Amino acid sequence: MTRALVTGGSGFIGQHLVSELVARGLQVRVLDVLLPTRALPAVDYVQGSVLDKGLVQEVMADVDEVYHLAGLPGMWKSDKADFHAVNFTGTENVLDAARQRGVARFMHCSTESILFRTSQTDGVAAEDAALTVEEMPGPYTRSKMLADRLALQAAATGFPVIVGCPTMPIGPHDHNLTPPTAMLQHFLGDGRFQMYLDFIVNLVDVRDVAVGLILAMEKGRVGQRYLLGGDCVPLSRILALMAAVNGRRKLFIPVPGLLAQLAASIIEFKADYVTRRTPAATVEGVRIARRASALSIEKAKRELGYAPRPVESVLRETIAHMMDVPLSRILKHA
Repeated sequence: MTRALVTGGSGFIGQHLVSELVARGLQVRVLDVLLPTRALPAVDYVQGSVLDKGLVQEVMADVDEVYHLAGLPGMWKSDKADFHAVNFTGTENVLDAARQRGVARFMHCSTESILFRTSQTDGVAAEDAALTVEEMPGPYTRSKMLADRLALQAAATGFPVIVGCPTMPIGPHDHNLTPPTAMLQHFLGDGRFQMYLDFIVNLVDVRDVAVGLILAMEKGRVGQRYLLGGDCVPLSRILALMAAVNGRRKLFIPVPGLLAQLAASIIEFKADYVTRRTPAATVEGVRIARRASALSIEKAKRELGYAPRPVESVLRETIAHMMDVPLSRILKHA
């Protein structure tokens, strides 16, 4: 029986990945700072951090495969150094332990955010682009780019690392409110008028991401990135659907990118120095949105057999869950 370690296995993607691995007959161990909201009886859950080198070494014992998902996914922390500590140093710790233990395959979970380019390079796929840390729009993406580079460097020296880059996963039961779900919840909130920055959004069913990570582990080429996304749609289209199913009269007002970035800087300054609470917008988030583009998932389809379902059905399911209404009510607006 194959034994898999999933770091961050209590997170949104992690819980779906663990469920899928168990369904496929794998023996699974989870390392996470939090215990899951829906624990599976067959899974060995270990509560702890990837920053604890000793614990990471312990949980790596007798493991064949590692899915490294642990990280800080948000765009704001009161201490920005937390991003580097967890996303980079945590990855370094897990990679080092996996190499020492002779793990057969290593899946590093990255993000589409590090693949957006300020200018397009003809003929170069997003997964193959060589971006620099200096090009990243903020501390979150810098930490993820450094971790991504660390993983690819390990692959270049012969360690069997594959990189999966999910886009914006959505689905029900996102208890930790990942950025995509938090965005949807924000626009479902109260308020007759809501401003937004229109940009290309690549939404994907979180269950498809989980399957995609397994496919990449099984079929992916060492040292390669695979984009695990779904449908690319403008945010304005998503807001129109949400307004229709929400039943509330709302007016969504598009704003220019520079104005959105200025507003985000004010909001984030207040969070940093006054409220110390997660802000509704961050400068890094706006910068990512402004450079977002329709990234292709053809490589994952061609090499892995990745086949995500159309995202509209899971979008309706997610909205129904957040509104706490039956899905049948949402489907009336299909």
